[in-house]
Amino acid sequence: MAIKPPADDELRELARAHQIDLTPAEVRSLGGAIAAQMRGFERIMAIAPTPQASVARYPKREAGARADRAGDPLNAVVRRCNVAGAASGKLAGKRIGLKDSVCVAGIPASGGSHVLQGYIPDCDATIVTRMLDAGAEIVATLNMDDFALSGDGRTSAYGPTLNPHNPEFCSGGSSSGSAAALYYDWVDITIGTDQGGSIRIPASWCGVAGIKPTYGLVPYTGVMSIDPSLDHVGPMARTVRDVALMLEVIAGRDPLDHRQLREVAVPTYTATLDRGVKGKRLGLLREGFVQPGAEADVNGAVRAAAAQLEKLGAKIEEVSVPGHLEAGDLLYAIIPEGMMRLMRTGLVGTHHGGHYNSSLAEFFGAHYAERANLEASTVKFMAILGEFAARHFHGHLYARAQNARTQLTAAYDAALSRCDALVMPSTPMKAHRQDEQAPYSMVTNTAPFDLTGHPGLSVPCAMSGGLPVGMMLIGRHFEDAVLLEMAYAFEQSGDWRKR
Repeated sequence: MAIKPPADDELRELARAHQIDLTPAEVRSLGGAIAAQMRGFERIMAIAPTPQASVARYPKREAGARADRAGDPLNAVVRRCNVAGAASGKLAGKRIGLKDSVCVAGIPASGGSHVLQGYIPDCDATIVTRMLDAGAEIVATLNMDDFALSGDGRTSAYGPTLNPHNPEFCSGGSSSGSAAALYYDWVDITIGTDQGGSIRIPASWCGVAGIKPTYGLVPYTGVMSIDPSLDHVGPMARTVRDVALMLEVIAGRDPLDHRQLREVAVPTYTATLDRGVKGKRLGLLREGFVQPGAEADVNGAVRAAAAQLEKLGAKIEEVSVPGHLEAGDLLYAIIPEGMMRLMRTGLVGTHHGGHYNSSLAEFFGAHYAERANLEASTVKFMAILGEFAARHFHGHLYARAQNARTQLTAAYDAALSRCDALVMPSTPMKAHRQDEQAPYSMVTNTAPFDLTGHPGLSVPCAMSGGLPVGMMLIGRHFEDAVLLEMAYAFEQSGDWRKR
């Protein structure tokens, strides 16, 4: 394809965007130099994509269609599809739903947005390849908040996801469909993403189990990002065992993911579930029970769940991390500017040595300007706040917030040196009504651990007023197995719906 170099007027405009006023001589000189680069650009654009092995191994792919309300009363599903994996493996017979931000070659993915309507990935996310290799069958892409920038499940271009326990209430987000769809008998395990609580919030409000793995344990390659320093992807299911099973399939090093800074050992998580909690030390995080909007019945249910773990042999003590109460401020200094800069690069970022989804960048760049006005207010808020921060602080605010993560991580590490896991409500409150203002303090307990990278697991522990309550367990880095063991012991000790 021929690429036309910028005319003189465009060259001056490009320069002014960087506060540069070109002289006539500079226009001629730089214009000639830039024009000389066009042939190199043309050669790069002519490079054919590298064929993906997983696509060749599993070519049976049916893109399907939007589910209707008769088959999807909770509006949890974007598209029913079918991608068949290997004939055998750990996930053989398991039907998987993927958040609409996880790329599967040949299956539309829109990130819950208007901008990406019509985008069809040409590659599989690494975790998709691993699932298919393990015998999984992908049966759906699932509803989510618009570009994952909300926490209640109401901002999707496809409409809100409804709570399976009461459709007048919210499902939680942004992985709303990944939680709600687990109440359909044709979905066994789902995948969500988590940058501020987007696995654990909907898990809590819908009454399912979900884990945000340790940062870097599960590769994020081929999944739509918000800010690479916060990106986590992980499994959700009706049972802790299925969460553990999926985690052992998708975890592990991927050379294409620049987020993974080290080799990671992957235990057989299902093999250790029966270890129980005898002798384990649990720290009730004091600050996790006094967040804005905290509800007494939620706090009581989580304390009762901790007492149940104590009956099973765990040792309970109260611990304090004062910085937990202000940690959310760091998130709102990182996500807006991080997301805004990601938008400027077609959602693929720069300055890393991992995989770049070029088809996503091309589609986003072609359609963002014409569709941006259709986006949810949460997307507009993040883009505008990020632009404001960049212009007024020139990266300084973002850098300070990023650097502060080290001190916050050390504070939790100190608490975890005295106990095996921290315990608190997954969300300080139960789900709110669809017609009520979102209490964005829903993220106050979850968000800190996206900043520190500690693993966090939400397990349902009670019903109150007809709605679920989630207990969150936080562990040491790469000790995800300990959380699964504790959650499994609690799950097996009785029906949470009757507590």
